[in-house]
Amino acid sequence: MSDIVDNNRKGKPGHSETAAAWQTAIGLQAADGLSASEYIWQVSRKHISGSISLEQVKESLNQYYLDRNAHDAGDPEKEEADKVSANIAGILLSDSFDFSTEGLLSLHRQIFEGVYENAGALRDRDVSIREWVLGGDSVSFMSVENLRTSLEYAIEKERNYQYEMASPEKIITHLAGFMAGLWQICPFNDGNSRVIAVFTILYLRSLGFEFDNEVFANYAWYLHNALVRANYRDIAKHIDYAPIYLERFFRNLLLGEKWDLRNRYVHVRPAAEWSVQPNRNSSASAGQVSIKKETKKKQEKPAEKHEPEKPAEPPKTKVKEPVVEDDCSDNPNVLFLVVTLGDKFLSVKEIMDGLHLKGRDSFLKLYLAPAVNGGLVSPLYPKAPRHPRQKYLLTAKGLAFLKSIGPEMTARIQQHLASR
Repeated sequence: MSDIVDNNRKGKPGHSETAAAWQTAIGLQAADGLSASEYIWQVSRKHISGSISLEQVKESLNQYYLDRNAHDAGDPEKEEADKVSANIAGILLSDSFDFSTEGLLSLHRQIFEGVYENAGALRDRDVSIREWVLGGDSVSFMSVENLRTSLEYAIEKERNYQYEMASPEKIITHLAGFMAGLWQICPFNDGNSRVIAVFTILYLRSLGFEFDNEVFANYAWYLHNALVRANYRDIAKHIDYAPIYLERFFRNLLLGEKWDLRNRYVHVRPAAEWSVQPNRNSSASAGQVSIKKETKKKQEKPAEKHEPEKPAEPPKTKVKEPVVEDDCSDNPNVLFLVVTLGDKFLSVKEIMDGLHLKGRDSFLKLYLAPAVNGGLVSPLYPKAPRHPRQKYLLTAKGLAFLKSIGPEMTARIQQHLASR
């Protein structure tokens, strides 16, 4: 990747830009397990050459599928993929972007206009999808009651991230975490992987990153599986969250690395010959590019391994604050649990009442276990889990996290919980 430059385009997109937009739009259908028809390739070529407009492309698609459906030769999946491809191509050729919850809802509406009746509406039911990459298991998604607040929190937290202060390694890790967290919220009934992918492309553009969309176009199914692995954990099977696959996607995208992005490497139980994902670079990183133009740096050595940077030690005159790990604090379920507990000692029933939840098993799995495992919450009787007077309280680390949320966000969350 060359130096990062501002990507503010002016005027009409050129031939190569239009072709790239179509390639990305069609390739992204694989993120939700779909593939486009040969017909969309034919009409997209006419648009790329300038012989027809994008509106004429959409009109041609509508007529094509009206004729096919009238003769019982319809293909709903191809029809969806083709129409969504045309919508995404138009979005990618536009300069508009709204980095907000409403912007994400609007983007979903634009992408799935004429395809889903509920385009642009938040999910209204809980979902569970079996995944090939997990051997048939499924990822736990955000409960439907928390969607809007979770999106607002994730986007606001991302808006405050200081990219200019971060190294390329930190930025890659951060971007992977942000995208994985947004995907795990699963805001919509359908089309989540595609809308999150397009949202990410537009967001990276708005930050001034320069990159080739070819990685999104060619590896959309890998991207989906990497998002799944970043959000899947089963300690009984010795499987932990694995964001490394998503980070390698971003390393190829932004650092020009050559990780082999084939899906066989991402599977939870790969064959022996696919257990190690290779990097085709002669070294693990090109080491010559910066992520932002304003903070251009030259790495002295290629990074051999992906390791988190060690935090600087605080001055000896100050008390060291408990560290809040991002993988736990980024979980909105944990956020709501921490706010509900506050400075109180509460039983499971009392916490569930505060959260307005009824399913005990789901609460224990999706709320309490992550908070306890993350060190934010502790049982009053840790050696007697089934103690009849068992209650839970925030640890020093949990109290530090609660303080970091701030009174304004805490009040908004409390208001949201009270309105359930």
